[in-house]
Amino acid sequence: MKTTPASDNYRAYRLDSSRRDFLKLAAVVGSLPLLPSAALASIFSDERTAWYRNAKFGMFIHWGPYSLASVEASWPIMTPKPGGITESEYVELPKRFNPEKFDARALVDLARTAGQQYMVFTTKHHDGFCMFDSSYTNYKITNTPYGKDIVQQLSSACKEAGMPLGFYYSPPDMHHPAFRDTSKPASTNWHGEPMRPEWPLYLDYMQLQLTELLTKYGPVVLIWFDGLNDQQKYDGQRFIELIRHLQSATLVNDRIGVPGDYETPEQFIPKGIPTKDVRFNAVDTSINDQLKSVVPKPEEFQLWETCMTINDQWAYNANDRDFKSAQFLIRSLVEVASRGGNFLLNVGPRPDGTIQPEFQERLRAIGGWLSVNGDSIYGTNYGPVQGMPSIRTTAKDNKIFIHVLDWPTAALEIRGIKPKVISARLLATGQSLKFTQSEEKLKLELPSRMPDANVTTIALMTF
Repeated sequence: MKTTPASDNYRAYRLDSSRRDFLKLAAVVGSLPLLPSAALASIFSDERTAWYRNAKFGMFIHWGPYSLASVEASWPIMTPKPGGITESEYVELPKRFNPEKFDARALVDLARTAGQQYMVFTTKHHDGFCMFDSSYTNYKITNTPYGKDIVQQLSSACKEAGMPLGFYYSPPDMHHPAFRDTSKPASTNWHGEPMRPEWPLYLDYMQLQLTELLTKYGPVVLIWFDGLNDQQKYDGQRFIELIRHLQSATLVNDRIGVPGDYETPEQFIPKGIPTKDVRFNAVDTSINDQLKSVVPKPEEFQLWETCMTINDQWAYNANDRDFKSAQFLIRSLVEVASRGGNFLLNVGPRPDGTIQPEFQERLRAIGGWLSVNGDSIYGTNYGPVQGMPSIRTTAKDNKIFIHVLDWPTAALEIRGIKPKVISARLLATGQSLKFTQSEEKLKLELPSRMPDANVTTIALMTF
């Protein structure tokens, strides 16, 4: 495969120099006091994860030079398809990447309008291209015609707006010669080659870059690893400890071979409330067979987050018109919240840096619904009634929220609400509802027509 000048420069990057840089860094990091086991236990307390549990709804952003070709991030060179973009064409894309219309403030404003409470940005995907100005590679945004650090701009905009920002970082790296033999097609060795003697140098490279991300861009609320398969090869505990040293409050997901703060089902919503005795495979929906429609004890609950696309692809694709409806996305948010999870909804910016109107329309529609119904989502936990097809429930303090998906032709009868209900009202209008409650069920008298076809929320005050 013919290499680009950037690749030539990168291969000229001296691994022994990387080792020296890392040893200097290690001396600094190593000088920090080790946390005793009791302190580590407190780091994982409820107080540390409180912001995340309250947020419920975030924006995921997959973006890079691959948007120029309307292809998925990285996968076209890892699992190429006949007639698709070649690896040599893919690695040339940064030469044309110039998103002159990118406006970090506008992107943060869109997330706020959508009601999203945090953002997660792809700093480096599996292709190895960095959207930040890393000192340890030439394969980065500042070596494109655009020339500016996207992560720095987004970090500054989030800081101004008070928007929590997290970083997606891919442990797999198709571009790094210590991750795999880059003289071969990525399709032959994209899993990485940990048996090669160069592998420890790749882990050093990861440590150097994670240190950059955690020291140059302000507070980082979470690191979203995406380790794909055989994640144990990344020595995940090493990086958990690094993150804890550099930013002790930073949360970590479950995709680097060791348990993290939360689990990440991808493109699906668990059918029951996840618990600590059931481990997720991020893309394996068979986990649903092990989940029951029961309400676990708080100590049994497993923090989790579903990530999902608005159409079928994570990255921008001008040809992907299979958009999920606003109603589907609103109901997905409700579904996730009713089981105590977070909903991380993805956008893939266009090559010029803007968000396509179909995405904006749906995000604004979700934000419109949340502007009325947000009290039933933000700061809530899973509800007391699970498994009833027509409704979903969330709970907060002395409130229980009933999210009605299918409007009944007669009164709405619900079993499983044990606290005494003292009032019931439509959240959107404030209209009081008549009700009766026995030990077996709660019976609500509803208007003849469903006020909100997306989801109508009823707020119950309990005693």
